[in-house]
Amino acid sequence: MAETRVRIAELDPVWARIVREAEDAVATEPLLGGLVHYSVLHHPTIERALAYRTSLKLASGEMSEQILREICDEAYVSDPQLALAARADIVAVFERDPACHRFLQPLLFFKGFQAIQSYRVANWLWREGRTDLAYLFQMRCSEVFGVDIHPAARIGRGIMIDHAHSIVIGETAVVGDNVSMLHSVTLGGTGKEEEDRHPKIGDGVLIGAGAKVLGNIRVGNCSRVAAGSVVLDEVPPCKTVAGVPARIVGEAGCAQPSVSMDQILRGA
Repeated sequence: MAETRVRIAELDPVWARIVREAEDAVATEPLLGGLVHYSVLHHPTIERALAYRTSLKLASGEMSEQILREICDEAYVSDPQLALAARADIVAVFERDPACHRFLQPLLFFKGFQAIQSYRVANWLWREGRTDLAYLFQMRCSEVFGVDIHPAARIGRGIMIDHAHSIVIGETAVVGDNVSMLHSVTLGGTGKEEEDRHPKIGDGVLIGAGAKVLGNIRVGNCSRVAAGSVVLDEVPPCKTVAGVPARIVGEAGCAQPSVSMDQILRGA
């Protein structure tokens, strides 16, 4: 058993750490034993754990947990990138959210992480042409987590959505890698046009709470969107925008705003 655990740790350090933390959690709080065992310790891989957790959360009288779990298992087997992205999301949450002290927490408790993983399965379904099932995942994710992400949206890895209440991401939106956003962010359209109508968010962008980015515009890599802003025009890379409508108020202030999570406007 010890040799097996060492091999797992070498091949999948994120999952190995989650398992260790799960064992510690059960030892510290035995009342959580059932939750932790069913969510983590009963599973041989992170893919199986993700499938279980997602299906448990999204199950309803309209679609059973068993059927949802079979769909999720199929998605993770078919597209290994889904679980690789999940690992990056866990590390992102741990590194950027001061309330996150263990890799285990996003998997068990953080609805921003859980909503993104639900979206990733829905997006796989969408790409497979199974659009009605994808819409079902979107609907349940919105109902359960308060996060409404169209399954056709394209979202990178290393995503951190803090608090995650009232997030809306539209059909033709694109979100790059290593993006951080807070609650009540909208990446929306500006009318009823049916073509490419939603924002394109570059890598390393930080979007503050309540910000609205509207229309087919680009927010450049490593920029910051201040809380409460309404962005209607292109944002160059490495800039900070603020206001209604948003205007450039300075530089981004650091190389990776989404990692530093510094939202203070200095000298603006």
